[in-house]
Amino acid sequence: MDLKVKNKCAIVTGASRGVGKGIALALAKEGAYVVINYNKSEESCKEVVNEIVKNGGRALAVKADLANPQDCVKLINAAEKEFGCVDILINNAGIWLKNWIQDITLDEWKKTMDVNLTSVFLTSQAFIKKNILQKRNGKILNITSQAAFHGATTGHAHYAASKAGVVALTVSMAREMARYGINVNAVALGMVKTDMVSKALENNEDYYINRIPIGRVATPDDIGKIVMFMVSEAADYITGATIDATGGMLMR
Repeated sequence: MDLKVKNKCAIVTGASRGVGKGIALALAKEGAYVVINYNKSEESCKEVVNEIVKNGGRALAVKADLANPQDCVKLINAAEKEFGCVDILINNAGIWLKNWIQDITLDEWKKTMDVNLTSVFLTSQAFIKKNILQKRNGKILNITSQAAFHGATTGHAHYAASKAGVVALTVSMAREMARYGINVNAVALGMVKTDMVSKALENNEDYYINRIPIGRVATPDDIGKIVMFMVSEAADYITGATIDATGGMLMR
């Protein structure tokens, strides 16, 4: 199936590694121009760009602190300057801090909300303003988690709360943006083999595997393929939805 993303510009936040990298590579494989956002991992980000370019694709690395509204606008403008427009925004950047509720500090809470939720709002807002002004259709895809629905079981209440906020924000944006031709959806992840959760898997893999009916942890490539469909023209009639990509951890 031709997913018709060739020559479209897609921004992927937090794409220097893990799920974001998997998404960026999947998009590039289908011919999309990929803008890879990073804040600190410049070297890793450039490695992803080089991999895409080496395989015949086009990619751009842009540094931006997504908790800063001006940086979010800068990210959109840099993508537009390089590729002419921005068709797709994938809000993937996230952190997974661990602490039990009685020990979470206010700073830790705020950091989690800034990275996992506020960045989604600010980056989406910058994308939306630009596309409405230019009367361009577009797609926003937010990465959330099964924890948004199940809650946290291993000391990640602040993470679960931030991801639940992403789900509600997705629905609200989808309702407001439908008349402008901007689809807004989310993908809820379970466990994925990334650096972010490697320690948890190493220490307690059986616990997580036993919660996954399919019987294995996802790879970034698995998620990249699912996201690829959700931002393609094949998904034009889907908006306001959260697709479960959890291997059965989340069934609704």
